[in-house]
This record gives sequence, structure tokens and C-alpha cells, in this order.
Amino acid sequence: MARLVTEWVNVTSDTSIVARESGEVWFHVPGGTEEKVDPFATPMTGVGSAGSTVGLLDGAINLGFSGIEERLARPDPTIPGYIVALVGAYHTSVDTPRNLRRAAARFNELGRLEVAAYLEERAREETGHDRLALKDLRALGVPGERLVASFIPVGIKPLCKRFDDLCIQDYPIGCIGYSYCLERIAALKQETDIEKVRAICPPDVDATRFLRSHSSLGSEATHVEETIKFVASLPANDRIRVVQETYESALILAQGYNHELLKSEAEMLEELEQALGEALPYRHNSRPSYGGNGRPRPEA
Repeated sequence: MARLVTEWVNVTSDTSIVARESGEVWFHVPGGTEEKVDPFATPMTGVGSAGSTVGLLDGAINLGFSGIEERLARPDPTIPGYIVALVGAYHTSVDTPRNLRRAAARFNELGRLEVAAYLEERAREETGHDRLALKDLRALGVPGERLVASFIPVGIKPLCKRFDDLCIQDYPIGCIGYSYCLERIAALKQETDIEKVRAICPPDVDATRFLRSHSSLGSEATHVEETIKFVASLPANDRIRVVQETYESALILAQGYNHELLKSEAEMLEELEQALGEALPYRHNSRPSYGGNGRPRPEA
């Protein structure tokens, strides 16, 4: 019988993720004695498999999110919170095609044509997603272009910087781990999550374009499967770096969630209005104040 593939990656000073092709995953604390050498003390060098690769990647995300406030894992949506999320979505997507093409160009220079082709395809698929977020903001009666120009959620800033920095590195393989982290989390969103957002929106308003396309109803699940297959085909050193960056990105994203979602509804609304310099058509009860046509006040 062929031996099942086992992969492992050290992601912190005291924790490694170990995953088998069969789907088993566990966290390992490195150590050893003269009598018993730690089998995971040295970096892996073998081939990958889809089963062990997904275990490493998802294990990295779970570990990165282990410090998130439990009550924030699936918070009930509010209009101010959703507006902040849409602004964050805009900022994490607006530069994605450019950044991925920049990383692809570097891999072309390095002769890694398969990585370049993968990133170029991802860049094409991600083009225009920032406009979905703007349409959703406008549907809510919010001046989307002016808001994103003057406001970026504090919890999102480190995430955007991380991606920018990854894509200009001499060897930008980590950008795949960052992208996987965001796509995998998006793919967890179900139709019930979208319905919760629809329930708090004004009547007859469609403000879930970005959310739908970045959920289990969109292409995220397919992207996740394709990324797992691609990462599994990479050399061991590349797989290690991708998993490590998946963890780092998950850690930054979890910290951002903690920062933004611990704010009260009133604090979020005040922050948005200060950025715009005007009142929004919503009050602290998350309900819109309607104009004469039964819709939220349009942007000035």
C-alpha cells in the first residue's frame, strides 16, 4: 500500500501544523530529546497532495482566528457595520488585479511561468469587484466614491498593506496564501448570511452584490478548490511559504475583525459621518430615514 502523504509547516515559534492526505490535521509543539528526535523539526521536502494541503491551509486560518472574540465570529449585521464592511471590501479589492499582475510579472522574470499564469488568471477574475462594493454603497443611499476616498477602516489598513508588500517582494509567493485566506473565509458565507443583510436593508434595495459574489453562492468555492490543487503542485519550499502567509494573513484579518466589530453601532455611524462630513440616512437603530419617494435620502 502506498504511504499517505504527510505535510507539515512551522507557523509560529512553538506551533507546527501537520496534515495528512487522509484529512487528519493537528497542531504540533516542536520538541525532542536525544532518545526521540522531533520528526517535524526540519522543513518538509516531499511532494504535496490536495488532502494534506487543504489541511495545512485551513489549519493556518483556524490558528490565526483562534484569538478572535467568540461573539464576533458570526455577528448579527447592522447597517453601519455593513457599510463599514463594504468600504473595507472596496479597499481590499480595488488594488487586487494590479498587485497580482505585479507579482505575476516577477514570476515571469524568474522563469516560473506556471505561477505567473495562475496569478494572471486570478487578476482577470478579480477585476471589477471593487465596483460591486461601490454599487452596494450607492444602493444604501451612501456616496460610495466619496466615502472610500476619505475613509478606510482602521482594521483593514494592515491587511491592505500586507498584500501590497507581498506582491512587490523579490519572490512574492506569499500573495497566494493571502488570497487563499480571504477567499476561503468568503466561501464560508451562506445564503442565510445574505438573507440577514437583506433583512436590515431598506425595502426593494439590492445592496448585496459584493457579498453574493464573495460567498458560497459566487465563485469563491471554485477559486478555493483551484488554489488548493495549485498549491499542492508547488515545490515544498513554496508550499511552506504559502501556508505561513495564510496564517499571517488570518492573524491580521482576525485582529481587524476584533478592532472593528467591538465598536458600537453609534461609534461606527459617527466614524462614517465624520469621514463624509455629513449625516447618513441612518440613525443608531439601523433603520433608514426615508425621503418622499420611500427610499433612503440619495447622496448629495
